[in-house]
Amino acid sequence: MDWTYLIVAGLLEIIWAVGLKYTEGFSRLWPSVVTIGVMVASLALLALALKTIPVGTGYAVWTGIGAAGTAIVGIVFFGESRDALRIVCLVLIVAGVVGLKFAPH
Repeated sequence: MDWTYLIVAGLLEIIWAVGLKYTEGFSRLWPSVVTIGVMVASLALLALALKTIPVGTGYAVWTGIGAAGTAIVGIVFFGESRDALRIVCLVLIVAGVVGLKFAPH
């Protein structure tokens, strides 16, 4: 169950990272409220996951899901660069996250 918490926390990180774009520096009320709520939920699930998952592994997986996922959202929905080097780097992040999942703790 802790890995489920961690994966959901990482997916929520993608949502709040993208949400920051819509808060316009936290000057828009409802996008800011939603973004902060998702941030809190993401951190709460990360904290639950870290009860049994080592902190280094958990934090790296959480940030890896968030970083790669946010970059992919940027490419797909915001027309950000699809440069081959960028894609290779995203694949390396995903490979690192998967590797941490299966590495001995």
